[in-house]
Amino acid sequence: MKKREILDLIPEDGFIKVPETGSVPLSSERKVILMRKGNQLFNEGDVETAGRIFITIGYTDGLIRVGDYYYSHNRTLEALRMYKAAPAQDKVDMIAEKMAYIVRGWLETNL
Repeated sequence: MKKREILDLIPEDGFIKVPETGSVPLSSERKVILMRKGNQLFNEGDVETAGRIFITIGYTDGLIRVGDYYYSHNRTLEALRMYKAAPAQDKVDMIAEKMAYIVRGWLETNL
């Protein structure tokens, strides 16, 4: 497969769907309650549910912690989703650079 053919296979809107953060209208009190619950779940190891809560309330620090957890467990695409939702551009850039390096290596060995 040639480079152009590979690039043509990439969907126009990319591979990763990034959720909208904070799209649910919540009172400040409710956000605090959900933030605490998300932190508790994260500390108990229920990272998936904590991540959903953090996305719902738009809790940047929580999203970054979930992203860091995923990244440390080799779940790079999930980490990227969390970093994009945070937004944590420095971490997004770091992953993008690593992915570009890998793809570049694939292309060089297959061309």
